[in-house]
Amino acid sequence: MILIGQYDSPFVRRVAVALRLYGMAYEHRPWSVFGDADRLAAFNPLRRVPTLVADDGEVLVESGAILDWLDELAGPERALIAASGPERRAALNVCGLASGLADKAISLVYERVIHDRATPAWVDRCRAQIAAVLDVLEADRAGRGAWWFGERIGHADIAVACVLRFVGEAHPDVFDAVRWPALAAHAADFEALPDVQAVVQPFFVSPPDT
Repeated sequence: MILIGQYDSPFVRRVAVALRLYGMAYEHRPWSVFGDADRLAAFNPLRRVPTLVADDGEVLVESGAILDWLDELAGPERALIAASGPERRAALNVCGLASGLADKAISLVYERVIHDRATPAWVDRCRAQIAAVLDVLEADRAGRGAWWFGERIGHADIAVACVLRFVGEAHPDVFDAVRWPALAAHAADFEALPDVQAVVQPFFVSPPDT
């Protein structure tokens, strides 16, 4: 398999962590959505990451679809999410909130770096949405065990922790460990895992013309 995208993307990183936890070998191509857009287009017309190329050449172009397929390959006993029922829906909801949070954090990066502006109304809206999601996730995580849904790490844990690292690096003034202590502890536990430490890339983005 080939995983395309840089590890500073929370979406790419959560796929990479899942691959490592599943013990699935892959080649990593750390292509940029800007600097390597033409190469990306050969696999993904959206020129977005993550993009996963299977061994038979099949291409999957969205993190949710990629992880769903990896879960299928791993089998229900090893899958990083419940197969059905309330626990699966709850985990998917946490993943959805984390993905939405990531989208808003990335929007703020584009506003600052790509668009070279900071529209106050848009910035305030994105920050309010990020804080509201963090409040909900904090309340959900507080009082739980080692991981979100038991003693074994799952997709919800990975999705939240990956976006927390992104937010902390891209917008260091946004995440407050005092306000969200359960999430801060969750992120610290996650980042201490060897499979997680193996797929780390400091956040950096430059405008498309540089």
